[in-house]
Amino acid sequence: MKKMIVSLPLIAFIFHFFIVANVHAQSEPEIVQPPQERPAMNNARLDEIIKRVDENAKGQPGFWSFIVENVEVQVVTDERSNRMRIISPILKTSSLDEKTLYRLMQANFDSVLDARYAIANGILWSTFIHPLGQLSDEDFLVGLGQTVNSVITYGSTYTSGLLSFQGGDSRGIIQRDLIDKLKKKGQEI
Repeated sequence: MKKMIVSLPLIAFIFHFFIVANVHAQSEPEIVQPPQERPAMNNARLDEIIKRVDENAKGQPGFWSFIVENVEVQVVTDERSNRMRIISPILKTSSLDEKTLYRLMQANFDSVLDARYAIANGILWSTFIHPLGQLSDEDFLVGLGQTVNSVITYGSTYTSGLLSFQGGDSRGIIQRDLIDKLKKKGQEI
């Protein structure tokens, strides 16, 4: 039988998790307000937000292409399937080595958060995927910022710009400025 070796940082992470869960279980119940009704996101609303972010955006409802911080971005939606995807190409996969692929998987665990590194059609992408109807304006803008930050920080900190999950391997500079800038720009509608 193979013996499993557990590292000290992993034990600390597990211990921290149980302490936090126990503290929450013992605290007073929080009064939760019912969510405010908001209309479901659709292609028409997304078109308004995208054109606010980049007035030169090209495309039509269901597919847009535009630039954010000199990064090419595409948004693809399917209203019937209730899906939305923000994608941005990074590089051809032929230039990826095993060490970089390993680092990408670490970043997917702790530092790109809602965005993800993904491979399709021989290209490494940064992507954010969300149900379209449940997507808020802020969800879209934050997802857009995380996707673009994940492209910009590829090869260095591999971060989406939000906080890093503390249980992982990544330690990087947070690129929060772009997300705040996009939220402000997109919510002025």
